[in-house]
Amino acid sequence: MKRNKFIIIGSGRLGANIATKMSELGEDVIIIDATEDSFRKLQESFSGYQVVGDATDLSVLENSYIKHAKAVVITTDSDNVNIFLSHICYYVYNVPRIFVRLADTDKGRLLEGTYIKAIYPFTLSLNEFMNLSEVEEE
Repeated sequence: MKRNKFIIIGSGRLGANIATKMSELGEDVIIIDATEDSFRKLQESFSGYQVVGDATDLSVLENSYIKHAKAVVITTDSDNVNIFLSHICYYVYNVPRIFVRLADTDKGRLLEGTYIKAIYPFTLSLNEFMNLSEVEEE
């Protein structure tokens, strides 16, 4: 089975922008969100597929070709849902590359022993601020 899908779960600002960017780079992108209205955040250049559904329902994942996913990016607004979905992708579907957005840096411990990579907006913002403030001091 060829793994050639790039799946994003959650069409908020982060998910929609990742989906658009990966689509522009030529990836076969599928974005899943529980509410159709969330897809309005996708840019016009997005050329992938939109799936309305609850990604915690395994049939929604399977109908979205999760078994063909080479990468999954999970960006819902719930850390607990994101961790649950990342573990489903890891343990059930053996997706080779998994990225999960987490607001609470302490919850990263729940990913230990896996290759799931956490994205912490707080840490990224803090690092960017520190980089900007260092430049201004020079």
